[in-house]
Amino acid sequence: MFDITRRAVLGSAAAAAAFGLSRQLEFIPPAWAETPVEPSVGFYKYKVGSVEITAVYDGIWRKPHDPAFIKNASVDETKQALAKAGLTTEFMPIPLTVVVLKIGDRLVMMDAGSGVGQWQANATHLPANMQAAGIDHTKIDTVIISHFHPDHVWGLMEKETNAPVFPNAELVVNETEYNWWTEPGRVDKLAEGRKPAGKRIAQVFPTWKNWHLVKDGAEVVPGIHLIAAPGHTPGHSTFLVASGNEQLLVSADTMYVPALLAPHPEWQGSYDQDGPTAITTRRKLIDRVIADKIRICGSHFPFPGSGTFVKDGNAYGFTATVQA
Repeated sequence: MFDITRRAVLGSAAAAAAFGLSRQLEFIPPAWAETPVEPSVGFYKYKVGSVEITAVYDGIWRKPHDPAFIKNASVDETKQALAKAGLTTEFMPIPLTVVVLKIGDRLVMMDAGSGVGQWQANATHLPANMQAAGIDHTKIDTVIISHFHPDHVWGLMEKETNAPVFPNAELVVNETEYNWWTEPGRVDKLAEGRKPAGKRIAQVFPTWKNWHLVKDGAEVVPGIHLIAAPGHTPGHSTFLVASGNEQLLVSADTMYVPALLAPHPEWQGSYDQDGPTAITTRRKLIDRVIADKIRICGSHFPFPGSGTFVKDGNAYGFTATVQA
């Protein structure tokens, strides 16, 4: 499943040893090895025990470089990290992948994507790619939400009407996340840039009756447990999928863009509401993934959105899954 010879974020001796290699991983110069920005096929299937996982590509944010994006790193430093990972440096590439789990006869969607035309101009592909993967969105039984940022929940709503896209599905979310965003007066407390999103959430989500609010550690569906991962948002959550002897952590935005945060887990993104807490959460979860040999996928990892981490001193090495 994992092709460690093609691309790794860190070419360290520690990473090589962790994968049983006799020599350090070497990087081909980015001009030769740069990863394509868009995948040629928009879905990718793999299994965790008896659970079938389908990674579905939603699209990408070609984010212009911004000195405020990482609070404690310069644009030059973020470009260097991207280049070392074999990614484009023309912009900050932030892809978005949604995963759908088939557990027996049950279809469980992990986050709802960004909604066509509601987040970024290049993030419009989820419906077509779901269809190509043989997934009928009307058959989704449960949608599990990691947090209420637009790229994860705008796909729950129609663009113009805010009508629910999944009116008959159970919508599961950490109660801390739901209560924080829908608290009376919350919109007035938000930074100006977040007020429009906060207003939409506050006006729409409480009118729906299919929410299921859960706590840290809850088994949200058989074989899937919520693990609170605060920092990115107050109720940001990850989900541990277990089947047989295999596990997968659906990590949402814990590690965000691994090209940046694997070698620099101490970097604080402007997208994190509580940067220090996000760093603590990041280290705790990635250390657990490594120690327990858990597979991991992330919303903004290079498509198909999964890979492996290894320790590299006080930082990490990351190897992305290469689409077969």
